[in-house]
Amino acid sequence: MIDKKLIAPCGMNCSLCSGYLAQKNSLKEKVIGKQYCPGCRIANKQCAFLKKKCDLLLNNKVEFCFQCSDFPCKRLQALDRRYRTRYRMSMIDNLNFIKANGLAKFIRLEKKKWKCKKCGGSICCHNGLCFKCDLDELKKRKKRYRWEDN
Repeated sequence: MIDKKLIAPCGMNCSLCSGYLAQKNSLKEKVIGKQYCPGCRIANKQCAFLKKKCDLLLNNKVEFCFQCSDFPCKRLQALDRRYRTRYRMSMIDNLNFIKANGLAKFIRLEKKKWKCKKCGGSICCHNGLCFKCDLDELKKRKKRYRWEDN
């Protein structure tokens, strides 16, 4: 089960992030240098991309960006555009789903959507690979943290 603390205020599912998965699967020990991250909320970053520019996040006045009257703000739109283009996910779609259906249902669907068919682990949103099963593929890639067709 995905811990609800791994869903960032911006709608990022941190359990699918390369930094989180690198830590979870000890990639530094497996010769792939990748900065580790325990997740925005767990690291008390709230949102690494948005917090510095957002008073509501900075002062813990909202749990999710959809609770803001400016949702989606320009900064979130830019981040979302990058993730839609490069990583096949949308923070804004995630937030709209959470707002309409709740966090528990979102987490259940994410678990299914990003589940590795080989081992049941999580597929990384940054490259489409399982950091358990696809380690050899990850090592071979020039652009390790991009989907092959991007």
